[in-house]
Amino acid sequence: MTSTSSRDREYAVVGGGIIGAAVARQLTLSHPDAHVTLFEKESELSGHQTGHNSGVVHQGLYYTPGSLKATLCRRGVQLISSFCRDRGVAYEECGKVLVARDAVEEQRLEGIYEKAVANGVPDVRLVDRAELADIEPGAAGVRALHSPHTAIIDFPGVTRALAADVVAAGGDVRLSTGVRRLEERGDGVDVRFEDGTAERFRFVVVCAGLQSDRIARASGQDAWPAIVPFFGQYVLVDRAHEHATRGLVYPVPDPAYPFLGVHVTRRIDGGLMVGPNAFLSFSREGYHGLGLNVPDTLGTALNPGFWRFALKNLPTAFQQLGGVLSAQEFIAGAAELVPDLADARGHRATRGIRAQAMWRDGSLVEDFVIQHGAHATYVRNAPSPGATSSMAIAEHIVEQATVQHGLGA
Repeated sequence: MTSTSSRDREYAVVGGGIIGAAVARQLTLSHPDAHVTLFEKESELSGHQTGHNSGVVHQGLYYTPGSLKATLCRRGVQLISSFCRDRGVAYEECGKVLVARDAVEEQRLEGIYEKAVANGVPDVRLVDRAELADIEPGAAGVRALHSPHTAIIDFPGVTRALAADVVAAGGDVRLSTGVRRLEERGDGVDVRFEDGTAERFRFVVVCAGLQSDRIARASGQDAWPAIVPFFGQYVLVDRAHEHATRGLVYPVPDPAYPFLGVHVTRRIDGGLMVGPNAFLSFSREGYHGLGLNVPDTLGTALNPGFWRFALKNLPTAFQQLGGVLSAQEFIAGAAELVPDLADARGHRATRGIRAQAMWRDGSLVEDFVIQHGAHATYVRNAPSPGATSSMAIAEHIVEQATVQHGLGA
């Protein structure tokens, strides 16, 4: 155990995804005299949500103005784009269109445009069919919202660069080190590891993603919100159709369904990807095959909020089932947005699993949720645009913690 004087300068972060790495780096920037340790249970960083998403840097089109998602997304874009330029991490502003196919979707599109303007999204505009054809010739629709600065990125590459800064500042990155729970004491917090050992720190931030609720509950925090995992399947389009779009082509979200819907995304490596759908996952970390994990499945089954949610969304779930079972049916859905994909072939990529937080009444948590204990802070909900917002979330957490926990005093 470290001495008292040394322990006063010892901070830890649990979770080696992009948010955890960003928080660890921000702690070294804001408190250069502190020693920061980043713990990750896997043998490499960004092994879960960070490394299994669509790789899109969002601009803040959909989020309620004034919410944490809206404000931290906009700030996050500024920070992460600058960071990528400085570090040579792959980043490309390929642009994005949200395509309306009928009058109902046109009306929804106008509401999204109003939010985007209120959130300060730069150069966003509504375009008619002719302008859409100039911007994205492969897309089919009657009207669209164009966000020219939406970008694609190498999120794992960003995570590695953030962690490298932690090490360069004298901190540690400890892989293959799973954390079971925190035990808060009068003068700090004990981090209890999966192997039964423990270490004392003055302050800890938990950025555990898919396991965030479990670590929080085991540490004596609120049971809610609780994570219900949803997998998103991606399909890589054959090389002959990789140039079916210039940028990103998205549908207009249906407010009756809580997720975005299948879209067409360019990848930073040059490929074209369709997805994701959203379907209940039987595992929090099962990326292949059925992915059945009995404890994870039982955890969802015993969650009363899940059943309330499921009863409201069964019809939409059945609509998604075809794409889950058939990659070609999945691509056929995307062809409604980009007709040139109608005869495309594709193969499944590794799926992503979204750590969707849910309240006890079955409602999905709409905004980022960050909770504070006596000597620890818990990130309880940070799905998309969490990766985009990661460096801004880190700023926000460290600014709050510096005041609430007296860091640096």
